[in-house]
Amino acid sequence: MLLPDNIHPELSIYYNGYIVLKELKKKNKQKLVSLYQEVKKNNNMSFQIFVLSLDWLYLLNVAKIDKNGEVNLCL
Repeated sequence: MLLPDNIHPELSIYYNGYIVLKELKKKNKQKLVSLYQEVKKNNNMSFQIFVLSLDWLYLLNVAKIDKNGEVNLCL
């Protein structure tokens, strides 16, 4: 796996995806807004990075958002 070498690791999608995944593992099913509030409280992540991280986790089949707006862990 190649990691970006021209940015700080904290700014990479890998790191931010891990942060979202770590919060999601605490409770396997969370409302989108609640999950973002927890991530923001602990890591000061912007909403744009949060959504990008969720997209990346979705592409990896790790997380999905259901029709009720809840993020589900798929592991």
